[in-house]
Amino acid sequence: MKRFAVTGVFVVGLLLGVGVMAAVVAAPPRAKGTAGDLDGSRRTAIVVAAQRVSPAVVSVSVVTTKVVRQDPFGGAFRDEFFDRFFPRSEYRQRVPGLGSGVIVDAGGIVLTNSHVVRGADEIRVNLPDGRHYDAKLLGDSEVYDLAVLKIEKGEGEKLPVAPMGDSDNLMVGEWAIAIGNPFGFLLDDSQPTVTAGVISATRRDIKGEATESGIYKNMLQTDAAINPGNSGGALVNGDGELIGINTFIFTQNGGSIGLGFAIPINMAKKILAEIREYGRVRSAWPGMQVQQVTEMMARRLGWTDSGGLVVSRVDARGPAARAGVQVGDRIRKVNGRDTNNVDDAQAGIYGAQVGDVLGLEVERDGKKLTFRITLEEAPR
Repeated sequence: MKRFAVTGVFVVGLLLGVGVMAAVVAAPPRAKGTAGDLDGSRRTAIVVAAQRVSPAVVSVSVVTTKVVRQDPFGGAFRDEFFDRFFPRSEYRQRVPGLGSGVIVDAGGIVLTNSHVVRGADEIRVNLPDGRHYDAKLLGDSEVYDLAVLKIEKGEGEKLPVAPMGDSDNLMVGEWAIAIGNPFGFLLDDSQPTVTAGVISATRRDIKGEATESGIYKNMLQTDAAINPGNSGGALVNGDGELIGINTFIFTQNGGSIGLGFAIPINMAKKILAEIREYGRVRSAWPGMQVQQVTEMMARRLGWTDSGGLVVSRVDARGPAARAGVQVGDRIRKVNGRDTNNVDDAQAGIYGAQVGDVLGLEVERDGKKLTFRITLEEAPR
């Protein structure tokens, strides 16, 4: 389990599990006192959504190899002489790990977090119905903290699939159901855990110093309880559609305090498409470099205020040069988003892929200009 201090709070980049406040949505009443009336009132939107998606939420078991070095002197008196006659002992240790994942294609494609499977020597996927499969990593992105696995299933075997929704049209306050299966291979009952809450916020940006697992921008925030062991699990809407991949929480003691975050499914779809077609996530390249405008730089350039970004380099053969961008241009907006610092710029281009168009609003010699840069794959 990873834990990162943030102003007295911890960010746990976890194998996450999902939890939620119970909710009751009453069904139209039948005759009072009948068993059907009781069954109908209990079958809420949350129950239906969980039943629709849970079969496709899997447990991901991994084994990594860790090199352990032991110093007979505990680190004291180390020099060339002692290293020669009293070398450190070294051995390899197999370390198990657990996470969750979601089957998104009947061919055996599973979405999970990159930090769940990073460095794994063995990956095993365990379904709620008791089936177990070896899996291979098709590709992953540490930047977006997403990984794509392929289950090695037999010919003709059918797998449950989670229907994918649209994370761009979510409403704050609508149902958010978190489903995870971190211990399906260890427990007698392999059914996933289900918790429910609401979408607390959308497009949340997490400061870079808060976590080491990836750059988290435009995240979904939910108060659904997310527990250790459930990274890569499903965040589902009230219609039973996959809207996010649960990734981490803010916590003070390791448990949920109602601040959970998920990668939007529309972002995950882009990463999935890149990996399926190219086996990797191609790096989008604008063909220029920028740096933040500090007060000192603003004074040196004769500007009355700081903020924004200044173009410090333009590749002569890159897309920015072809669009007309020049060194010294001051960027004020990226894709329509005000840009006062590097974090703003990252949020503006987060998720941009090769072929996407980057819209810039810049200042040059007191004039406002706009440019459209078609991103290319970064030179390799």
